[in-house]
Amino acid sequence: MKKSTSVDHVRLSEDERGVVILDQTLLPNDVRHLTLRSAQEMYEAVRKLQIRGAPALGIFAGFAYCALAGQLADRGADTAAFRGILSDCARYLASSRPTAVNLSWALGRMERVCGAAAGAPADILPVLRRECQAILEEDIAMCTAISEYGLGLLREGDGVLTHCNAGPIATSKYGTAIGPLLLGRERGINFRVYADETRPLLQGARLTAWELRNAGVDVTLICDNMASMVMKQGKVQACFVGCDRVAANGDAANKIGTSGVAVLAGYYGVPFYVLGPGSTVDLATPTGADIPIELRDGEEIRSLWYEKPMAPEGVKCYNPAFDVTDHSLITGIITEKGICRPPYTESLAALFR
Repeated sequence: MKKSTSVDHVRLSEDERGVVILDQTLLPNDVRHLTLRSAQEMYEAVRKLQIRGAPALGIFAGFAYCALAGQLADRGADTAAFRGILSDCARYLASSRPTAVNLSWALGRMERVCGAAAGAPADILPVLRRECQAILEEDIAMCTAISEYGLGLLREGDGVLTHCNAGPIATSKYGTAIGPLLLGRERGINFRVYADETRPLLQGARLTAWELRNAGVDVTLICDNMASMVMKQGKVQACFVGCDRVAANGDAANKIGTSGVAVLAGYYGVPFYVLGPGSTVDLATPTGADIPIELRDGEEIRSLWYEKPMAPEGVKCYNPAFDVTDHSLITGIITEKGICRPPYTESLAALFR
């Protein structure tokens, strides 16, 4: 029997009635795992970014659905109640973060499998177990392929600028945007990476710099507003960023600040690449204007990382979690099926229709 693939940052618990996650809010100072068992705990973990990264959210969603299904089966729910309660849980979990399409995509996939499976809940449970494991294993394969395609665009010694975190803990193995850098390191190819800190939640500082440094990659942390300087100085030969959703026309939603990096890259003539699996390509969304943008608590700007608030009490804060990079600023979209080039309405449809 084929041994199941697993990763450490998101997995089913030993009894398969919970989901174990690496709490990303505590990194890099504290490496701690949490076991989530209720739908509310799972919702809060996504909302609080204890689990984050579009592909990782898809993997998490599959495991969460399976764990909740196991609990219902243990309680003796009949098939109709089993499916109905799981459907309610899926809608609830999908509402925790609206921008990253992988979350709702994976929950929808689990729902379809559940609806098509015959028998009592005890008979359906193994089917759901296989499906959530398939989501993980497919993501590992996709990230590996994306990393191969991305690596083919780089040369020894190139400088690469990243924004936010699209490494292994945001996906599965290798990651997307930093996957080529990790794969290159495995093969003895050296790059210089400039990691934007990524305000206001500092994913670049806390997570990307941590992952790259642990992997032995030459990484330099910079403030978000230093990206222009390193491009102007010729230190950057490519920008690699992840994505939470790609519209049919190639507009790409990613962590707030990404579109600004793309504008700078266009000005300085630096290629700007978006890396993501096919599960983030949403051909049902015509353009970036149709992508819902999550708004988060202003305290993330005002006080989250400070001993004392660093803004006047009562000042208004605008805190969108994502922005949309226009397709005209994107040199290529690197997927597991190949590199899409403009016009994206044609290249994306050809691979993912």
